[in-house]
Amino acid sequence: MDIASILSTYRHIAIVGVSDKPLRASNAVARQLIHVGYTIYPVNPSIDEVLGLECWPSLSGIPPEKRELVEIVVIFRKPQDVPPVVDEAIAIGAKVVWMQLGITNESAAERARKAGLDVVQNRCISVEHQRLLS
Repeated sequence: MDIASILSTYRHIAIVGVSDKPLRASNAVARQLIHVGYTIYPVNPSIDEVLGLECWPSLSGIPPEKRELVEIVVIFRKPQDVPPVVDEAIAIGAKVVWMQLGITNESAAERARKAGLDVVQNRCISVEHQRLLS
């Protein structure tokens, strides 16, 4: 599925590595996605809340009734930290793994593809949404 189709089809996004600091890119991206109508599931083991939303320690830590809704997993983590996030994305039944701008991990991406997920690497979901759907 191409990026425009991903962004127009799926509405539930987990953001792994989201920050509660307003000047961080992950926080700005979460705010923008909420503003344009996506449902966000913040994931960061170091914080309890971000943007008024409960923050979960991991994808598997999201309660089952919410976890099953997650379609896109956006990753704001170092490339070497991506593989376990991809494994969790596969385990929870996500449809897309999206590695933010500057993040690539080809072995994790290949594992996701083999499990049937679409993969986007080294792209900002906020920039792509503005470019393709605004």
